[in-house]
Amino acid sequence: MTEKKTTNKSAISDSIIQNHMIWSMGAGFIPVPIADLLAVSAIQLDMIRQMCKVYDIDFKETEGKAIITALTGSSLARLGARAVKFIPGVGSILGGVTLAVLSGGSTYALGEVFKKHFETGGTFLDFDPGRLKKYYDEKFEKGKDFAAKIQKDKKKAEEQKEMNDSVTQLANLAKMKEDGVLTDEEFEVMKRKIINNS
Repeated sequence: MTEKKTTNKSAISDSIIQNHMIWSMGAGFIPVPIADLLAVSAIQLDMIRQMCKVYDIDFKETEGKAIITALTGSSLARLGARAVKFIPGVGSILGGVTLAVLSGGSTYALGEVFKKHFETGGTFLDFDPGRLKKYYDEKFEKGKDFAAKIQKDKKKAEEQKEMNDSVTQLANLAKMKEDGVLTDEEFEVMKRKIINNS
């Protein structure tokens, strides 16, 4: 019974971590460097708050902020340093790693650290960031890979949707030409527009 309850809490935590990771990735696209860091921190704090409810732990906002800073300090510093190189509207930074991937990786790692700590009976009172920093760093690397895969899958889905939309538009044009609504010249002009925009 206790094992089933722990498994259920673990599954709920995984869902909370994944949702907040995706929200952090969205915040990574905010074109104002400081605003994106603040948004990611707020999302991470909310994730910890929700995980505290799952594990029946008293949430302490001040301690939560301090722990986030202690654990994510170097990764958020990397985010900030890369944010200087961030080109508004482009969405990527030098080295091919996006702010969204770094934000998502950091949130994933933080969630995994709290999950491990809470599942071993830990609370805010006995949380030792120094002891868990190595675990955070390991999970940060895994989280970046996970976030990059999510981003790649999303891009692929968007490209597939665009292609499907183009095919549908071309089929509609062909039907309009066949029905005599469009001349050959009009059909060719509109077809080129669709192909050039896809």
